[in-house]
Amino acid sequence: MSQLVADSNPQQRFTNLYTDLARTVRELGLLRRRQGYYWTRIALVLVAFAGVWVGVGLLGNSWFQLLMAGAFALVLTQVAFLSHDSSHRQIFESAKWNDWTARLLAGGLIGISSAWWKSKHSRHHAAPNQLNRDPDLDIGVIAFTPEQAARRTGLQKWLTARQGWLFFPLLTLEGLSLYVSSVGHVFRRGASKIERVEGALVMSRIGIYLALLFFLLPPGKAFAFLGLQLAVFGVCLGGSFAPNHKGMPLVPASMKVDFLRRQVLMSRNIHGGRFTDFAMGGLNYQIEHHLFPSMPRPTLRKVQPIVREYCERHGVAYTEVSLVASYKIVIDYLNNVGLRARDPFQCPLATAYRG
Repeated sequence: MSQLVADSNPQQRFTNLYTDLARTVRELGLLRRRQGYYWTRIALVLVAFAGVWVGVGLLGNSWFQLLMAGAFALVLTQVAFLSHDSSHRQIFESAKWNDWTARLLAGGLIGISSAWWKSKHSRHHAAPNQLNRDPDLDIGVIAFTPEQAARRTGLQKWLTARQGWLFFPLLTLEGLSLYVSSVGHVFRRGASKIERVEGALVMSRIGIYLALLFFLLPPGKAFAFLGLQLAVFGVCLGGSFAPNHKGMPLVPASMKVDFLRRQVLMSRNIHGGRFTDFAMGGLNYQIEHHLFPSMPRPTLRKVQPIVREYCERHGVAYTEVSLVASYKIVIDYLNNVGLRARDPFQCPLATAYRG
């Protein structure tokens, strides 16, 4: 390791650090697939999915259907986590099996295109919190950077100053936003053949869902069911992704960053035990997930102490907070993004490379 420390090129040194960590993880067998775990998860969500509709049929014309709407949103959130894992090829060795599993879960059960999601999410993984590269920093309703906030005037400026407090109410619209963006992607001009296949799957699922809902329930209750399901789904899914990067350092658009520091310094872990693992679909181990995207979800807990100790030994800041603390950080950051949010050029990476 002394040879690495003596290297005059800091980027090469940091690249070598990731290579050493990856070798250790691979030699410990922590990248092996966990198909038994995933088959069990898939079976359970399919049973839960069917169980919700059995419950809807048994309840009939009742406002207790809103409880089923909330339950359905929770089931769809778990389906989304499984589709996310499969898109990262965590489940099977075969890329084709992973891709089709993601398509069937996302398109067939949720009604969202996995191709659209994968395109957007892959760009995020390649450049988390990097200006002009991370699509998660370019959401029209919310300003995530000081530059975005500075361009706003009038009522929009007033709302931006309070957007942290509005964050959770806005998440209730995230579910609808996902559907609109997904449908727009698969039916855009120039969509590939597989995206058109996904489009047919997505529209079939949406059509069957709406037909069943309005067949089983009167219009008022059907609209209430649909609205609550979309709102809870948006809050659960958006609330699982938001704490992981918002309020962490921003990276200048032109800055080149080594893989280890790009993923660790821009990500935040959430501690909280098994319930948090379940509720967030393993995304609470965001640092480990970004370092090893194809690592099966249940292995992230095992690799965490290795990664944390490795980062501490090499002076790479490793951030982990509680879920409540993370939401406080996100709210404070969003409320003050145009006032005292971190300047991207004061990112700790810049100091590290100058050193």
